[in-house]
Amino acid sequence: MARSKSSSHEAPVLSRETVLRFVAENPDQASKRQIAKAFGVKGDARNDLKDILADLQAEGALAGGRRAYSRPDALPPVMVLAVRRRDDDGGLLAEPAEWDEDRSGEKPVFAVRQNERAGAAGVGDRILAKLDPDADDGPTAAVIRVLEQKRSLALGVFRTMHGGGGRVEPVERRGLEYAIGPADTGGAVAGDLVEVEPYGRGRDSGLPRGRVAGVVGSLGSERAISTIALHAHSIPHVFPRGVVEEADAAGERGIEAEHENWRDLPLVTIDPADAKDHDDAVHARPDDDPANPGGMVLTIAIADVSWYVRPGSRLDAEALLRGNSVYFPDRVVPMLPERISNDLCSLRPDVDRPALAVRVKLAGDGRKLLHSFHRVVMRSHAKLAYGQAQAAIDGDADAAPRAIVDGVLRPLWDAYALLKRARSDRQPLDLDLPEKKVVLDADGRVERVVVPDRLDAHRLIEEFMILANVAAAEALEAKRQALIYRVHDAPSLAKLEALRDFLRTLDISLAKAGSLRPSHFNGILAQVRASEHEHLVNEIVLRTQSQAVYSPDNLGHFGLNLMRYAHFTSPIRRYADLVVHRALVAALGLGEGGLTKDEEAGLAGTAESISRAERRAMAAERETIDRLIAHHLAGRIGETFEARISGVTKSGLFVSLPTFGADGFIPISTLGAEYFVFDEIAHSLVGSRSGAGYQLGDAVDVRLVEAIPLAGAMRFEMVSEPRAFARSTTSFHKAKSRPSGRPRGKPPKNVAQKLRKRR
Repeated sequence: MARSKSSSHEAPVLSRETVLRFVAENPDQASKRQIAKAFGVKGDARNDLKDILADLQAEGALAGGRRAYSRPDALPPVMVLAVRRRDDDGGLLAEPAEWDEDRSGEKPVFAVRQNERAGAAGVGDRILAKLDPDADDGPTAAVIRVLEQKRSLALGVFRTMHGGGGRVEPVERRGLEYAIGPADTGGAVAGDLVEVEPYGRGRDSGLPRGRVAGVVGSLGSERAISTIALHAHSIPHVFPRGVVEEADAAGERGIEAEHENWRDLPLVTIDPADAKDHDDAVHARPDDDPANPGGMVLTIAIADVSWYVRPGSRLDAEALLRGNSVYFPDRVVPMLPERISNDLCSLRPDVDRPALAVRVKLAGDGRKLLHSFHRVVMRSHAKLAYGQAQAAIDGDADAAPRAIVDGVLRPLWDAYALLKRARSDRQPLDLDLPEKKVVLDADGRVERVVVPDRLDAHRLIEEFMILANVAAAEALEAKRQALIYRVHDAPSLAKLEALRDFLRTLDISLAKAGSLRPSHFNGILAQVRASEHEHLVNEIVLRTQSQAVYSPDNLGHFGLNLMRYAHFTSPIRRYADLVVHRALVAALGLGEGGLTKDEEAGLAGTAESISRAERRAMAAERETIDRLIAHHLAGRIGETFEARISGVTKSGLFVSLPTFGADGFIPISTLGAEYFVFDEIAHSLVGSRSGAGYQLGDAVDVRLVEAIPLAGAMRFEMVSEPRAFARSTTSFHKAKSRPSGRPRGKPPKNVAQKLRKRR
């Protein structure tokens, strides 16, 4: 007796309704052959299926042909979309690039899910995307590839005009002003930050015309300045709902099974006083091995982000898209949601936290003897600020408890003494480049610009982190595990020749390129220390260096003078560090969340993506500070400021205001009543008659003439008299054949246009 088939395996009954339902539910499997297979059609039943399909097509209930059928109103799984605007949270919204208006229903709108490997999409772009109309947080479109980028989309501030319409003032130095017709305002009101799509030139005003493609936000908000930078550089800053939900649920993952118990080890965090997350903790003790006299055992524990952020998750995709956290004076745009960065992976005192820790044994001369990595559960025993730790070690009895000072801080400083010896032997590049911090008031305006004190506490943590990064790279190489290195190549031959020509004007020699090491640069810097050329030479040496990037290929780190180096110590704010954590987990067999084979195969693309994100963040941060300072000084036109020449070009001088950390421009036409010669080698502008002029690094007094806050641009005029130059230098005579500039009295026709001639 034959057994009857389970109902779950029976082919569905062939009918018009069931065929329509199958096509709707299986858009990827709707060819005639696949339909026949799904319904078990054989023999004479093939004619029945053929008739049903023909009738449904004739009635307009099915579209397509023999290769693939679809419902007329159904959307394909993959489609070309046009990114039209942004939602209230700044997310991108896209619509089908082509749409038959005769179709029933409204044109669908999809929230765009970026894919950094495919290229960052923006308003005006055309994208190939995978559609998910039924996603939990609404219809979404995941970018597969950016097909066409509309570079002409502009960012500006909308100003209304009498009679309707308005104008959009640019926020970029090279931006244009646009006239907006009454029908093209897109609902923008005065003071709105908007994106503009140009489409022609007006007949009356002569201004190019445009339409508002989207309203970004109000310029009156406290975060308007950083918002400009976010949208100008297409930096994601609003987490999709699905990413936030994954982060909220991450705490349900237990941490006992895969982690060693290090709760009793008195690790402490040392961070800036205003830090909200704490992703590294340190500990040190004397080595009790008699074979290692004077040695120390160091422990550096880093938040185990890989335990919560797994490959293939939405959290991971969003972190890769962002690449790193972005830091503005008024806010931080984090790489990971707050639930991860400020909670689950923040090493708070007296709270269990998962960590990836490296234990290092140092010899008495600072050499690293050996290291080992561990996946642990830890509890921070104290949260210290840099100033607090420094004050405690300097003898302030109120700065920290005595047990922390004697049992934790003093051994840390003993270990730091060894690391300083090793650093001195290694001779990394030692440039004197103090960093400035912009302090805002309650209204988001600049209150002051400060240069934070550079303490031994800062240097201690830096040396511990460098040590951990080196250990991570070495551990992975030993296991032949693919990883992403932090590489810093030696200066290019062209830059070295330019530096050599410049140093020759100061009677300083430079070693040949093949044997050049950071110590050679340090020797040059030592020669000019405390001299009039100190700042100039520091600046030129800095500009000679290559830019550090991420790469799956090890090129070494020239600046640190290290053979191998990988970022391991900040996985909360850098995706590169998260990749290195995963690589260590996989290579050392430390449990779940390791690097996958797919990730390994894509490391080159990942490295390129996060290097690009890093450059994007640096540009956005710099431009935001420029805009804040220009806004701060806009009411001080006519005042004189101390400045330093930070750039020399054929068009004029760029000057930096040390007090404020901002830049401005002095057109060459305003320097004097003679022609000025641009000396490319000496980085100077020299008067063709007087032989006096200005050079990169010179300290000068300047007067503020104009400030354009939205563009972050300021124009100055020189107050200081030019200084004399030796007219007999080779560099000067070479430059005399390249006169540049105009006599005084012929200023640029358009000040704003001149201001925009920036690097």
